[in-house]
Amino acid sequence: MAETRLSVDDLVAPLFVKEGIDEPQPIPSMPGVMQHTQESLRKEVRALADLGIPGVILFGVPARKDAVGSGGDDPDGVVQVALRNLRDEVGDRLVLMADNCLDEYTDHGHCGILTASGPGGVVTVDNDATLERYASIAVAQAGAGADVVAPSGMMDGQVAAIRAALDGSGHSNVAILAYAAKYASALYGPFRDAAECAPKFGDRRAYQMDAGNGREALTEVALDVAEGADMVMVKPALAYLDVIAAVRAAVDVPVAAYHVSGEYAMVQAAAANGWIDGDAVAREHVTAIRRAGADFVLTYFARQLAEQG
Repeated sequence: MAETRLSVDDLVAPLFVKEGIDEPQPIPSMPGVMQHTQESLRKEVRALADLGIPGVILFGVPARKDAVGSGGDDPDGVVQVALRNLRDEVGDRLVLMADNCLDEYTDHGHCGILTASGPGGVVTVDNDATLERYASIAVAQAGAGADVVAPSGMMDGQVAAIRAALDGSGHSNVAILAYAAKYASALYGPFRDAAECAPKFGDRRAYQMDAGNGREALTEVALDVAEGADMVMVKPALAYLDVIAAVRAAVDVPVAAYHVSGEYAMVQAAAANGWIDGDAVAREHVTAIRRAGADFVLTYFARQLAEQG
């Protein structure tokens, strides 16, 4: 008689792939999660497909970073190589998503191109210059085999810029999953270890949302839908269940939620100390996210939940 049921069909697995390593590297702050080589990534995705997980989202860790994130749209960049490999490996058995942002590729760790302006040369993100980079990255990812590109930087106009670039390059069938309500959360620390993308200075509060704002999320989501987003996402998930529910009630497109690294790490740490049943809490958390209205959940527990059945 459960009102909400959790299925393997509801899960998307986030995965990290890194250049310049010969074997998978454990991420200490995310027990059970790896920085993959291209070969170990192929093996992992094949296993996920065999479990029935319908989608993965890729994050790249390049060997070289620079101020403009050149690796993001390099045809031979780490994510583009991974997409081609995975398309060969699993064909159409699952959906290949690619994160579209610059923080993994820039030497400063911010999500956009930086510029100095105003008195004292204050450094800020140049929104319009960043949109050009996002558009170029989207085309590169689509050309490498991505089914879905997922802009995560929260730049104004990012969906419209990417949609125009995809349509103009013959990739009109590639979908956009917009990180439409992404908060400047304290729960991203382990992810920044995994993607090696912690900001070298400052923070991201100038272009991500304040934790106290709920109505703003609906405005941001509406803008992304109007610009052509095929799906929208709320990130993080557990601390923003009210936002997920409000977004679900406001739009007709599919709604995703990202069960983020900090939410994952807290469960794993408590379970390692014997304080909770980690498997049961993971299932309860992801079920709660679905109950709030998410159509699918990006979670590092995807494989674990699928193996539980």
